[in-house]
Amino acid sequence: MDYILPLQKLIEQFCKLKGVGARTATRYALSVLDMSEADAAALAESILDAKRNVRPCEVCGNLTDRPVCEICSDARRDKSIVCVVEDAKTVMAVERVREYHGLYHVLGGAISPADGIGPDQLRIGELLARIGEGDIKELILATNPDVAGEATAMYLARLVAPLGIRTTRLAYGVPVGASIEYADEVTLMRAIAGRREMENGFRTNEVET
Repeated sequence: MDYILPLQKLIEQFCKLKGVGARTATRYALSVLDMSEADAAALAESILDAKRNVRPCEVCGNLTDRPVCEICSDARRDKSIVCVVEDAKTVMAVERVREYHGLYHVLGGAISPADGIGPDQLRIGELLARIGEGDIKELILATNPDVAGEATAMYLARLVAPLGIRTTRLAYGVPVGASIEYADEVTLMRAIAGRREMENGFRTNEVET
């Protein structure tokens, strides 16, 4: 279907967003048309403001509007533990849980030779430099549980092994409320590897395999 040219241009812009298809882009565009002119102007200004002022933290690579992000600047955070993630979205997800009080390191992606992404394209050198400062005692590898994420975690674990840093991996498994029969092989593998002993109905220590 051919739309009015200004509307078509707006839809095309929304289609450039990751994960947004033509139907979703059309809904977004029509929603903008339903806004008041003031709200549409505020939306446009917010987009420009974020684009101009949001940048990677000079320390961890997380998104911030200042040279060093609030997490790295927070004296209450445990500087001996660093959670290594692929992107800022993971930082936001972990922070929502409110159970982690260490620092982060954003790699900016995962190792994926098929996509032309190797270790040199990630912020691994910056991570090694932080380790060299001597404050870090543990790395939590929180890359995604897919092929690229697992490859990145294995690469980092081997890289830092000679440095004497404790390296841990998030225990991914079957989500609460999900049916095991629909879980994929990687999810089940991680669930089995990360299983815990049961004592009086509660999980205790991890079982060694």
